[in-house]
Amino acid sequence: MGVARLSIGGSPFIGAFCIATDTFSLVGRDAGARHLSMIKDNLGVDAAKASIDGSSLIGVYAVANSKALLLPSITGDDEAREIARGLPGIRVERLKTDLNALGNNILANDSIALVNPEYSDAEIARIGSALGVEARRLEIGGFRTVGASNILTNKGMVMNNRASDAELDAVRPLVKGLSQSTANMGALIIRLSIVANSNGLLVGDETTGFEMARITDGLDL
Repeated sequence: MGVARLSIGGSPFIGAFCIATDTFSLVGRDAGARHLSMIKDNLGVDAAKASIDGSSLIGVYAVANSKALLLPSITGDDEAREIARGLPGIRVERLKTDLNALGNNILANDSIALVNPEYSDAEIARIGSALGVEARRLEIGGFRTVGASNILTNKGMVMNNRASDAELDAVRPLVKGLSQSTANMGALIIRLSIVANSNGLLVGDETTGFEMARITDGLDL
């Protein structure tokens, strides 16, 4: 659909406030009409506004794919019900864990979830079941917070620039496209700088042209 630069609340780390899949997007309450319009125009999906534990940091706390949304247990009952009402046909579940910044610790698409190695076996099984995919432990570039420092869609993946050749080789059979980059002028927290799906890409407004080229290449956009 498109590629564009964006900031939310004056921050270029737009992925902290928003997540997107091929079927929906969820964004914090601080987002305005312009943000919702840019999500629709560039990613081809409607965005629902929400909060988690009173926070607009949706991308930090939530993880999703096209069929399911996983929220931390700190999400209030009313918040979870409102989110579920706004996403008809999407399975919405909550996970009780000490690593409750799910978006920072889990990277998922419709085929696989790559997760912080610190999750227990039971938590990993629960993550995989909730998202309907295989869940695997992985550390990338020295970061266990794989959900914050890399981005994954159904069309490809961008790994942070500290990823080793061995880590690239381990991931390559699991994804369709693959590249390495930074975002927002050298930031390694790639997904917190980006909102993307198979249709398009929004990047933090400090992202350089070179970074954008590397990102669009890995995500096949």
